[in-house]
Amino acid sequence: MAKSKNALRGHFVQAYVPGVTEPTEEWLELAHQISTIGDDTQEATEDEAFYDGDGTPETTVTSVAGAYTPEGYYDPADPAQELIAGLKYKVGEGRKIWHRIVSADGRKEWVGRATVTAIVAGAGDASAYETFSCNIRFDTIPKETVLPEG
Repeated sequence: MAKSKNALRGHFVQAYVPGVTEPTEEWLELAHQISTIGDDTQEATEDEAFYDGDGTPETTVTSVAGAYTPEGYYDPADPAQELIAGLKYKVGEGRKIWHRIVSADGRKEWVGRATVTAIVAGAGDASAYETFSCNIRFDTIPKETVLPEG
């Protein structure tokens, strides 16, 4: 089985317009000076034991909230970073974006509306470069699509 570098996985964003149910085809890649993207997906579970088993609790996943945390250096000239930086002092639907992830092997993508939190766009020690980070969490399970080979 081949291994793929994380840098081949694509994270893309675009502005969300309230009431519009599908994103457009114009995506901004969130990659410039981003050195790491963590997976902060959260799962809720329930444990139950049944008489038709041996009494050992079974775990059922009841919800999944996919979340990612890009981190790196802040460049206000980068359109994707600037879109996110512009949300810092917004609330409610003002913090919504569309998020698209393309797998490192290019075979699948996941697209959905997301909420951006914990925005840092320009912070750090005086002698250091400005940092950029945020948390992008899907509002629902994103739509998965198998991409055509090409």
